[in-house]
Amino acid sequence: SLEESARLDGANDFIILFRIILPLSIPILMVMILFYGVAQWNAWFGALIYLNKSKELFPLQLILREILVASDTSSMMNNASDMDRASISATIKYSTIMVATLPILFVYPFLQKHFVSGIMVGAIKG
Repeated sequence: SLEESARLDGANDFIILFRIILPLSIPILMVMILFYGVAQWNAWFGALIYLNKSKELFPLQLILREILVASDTSSMMNNASDMDRASISATIKYSTIMVATLPILFVYPFLQKHFVSGIMVGAIKG
């Protein structure tokens, strides 16, 4: 109905696209950008397949996976007792998880307003 109203007011296709359709689509586009960004940030499988020989090229998520799955923190500790190793190993695991999560946590508040406006736009009845 908005498109029809704009046509009756004399708007052409470009005006309808840029002044009506795109502003109403911003919440949807922001959600898609956030989901795509999170998917790319968490992507580790391609690196696992293609970078099997050079560990210095591993992305953060693949290092995190190795630390969590294989509990491979022994190379990070030189001289430590068994009790210290367990404590340091847990600290390394938790800090790696936080480092991998922080960028998404910093981006989300900026995109949250678009989630709320998308809900409000969907709630308006014609």
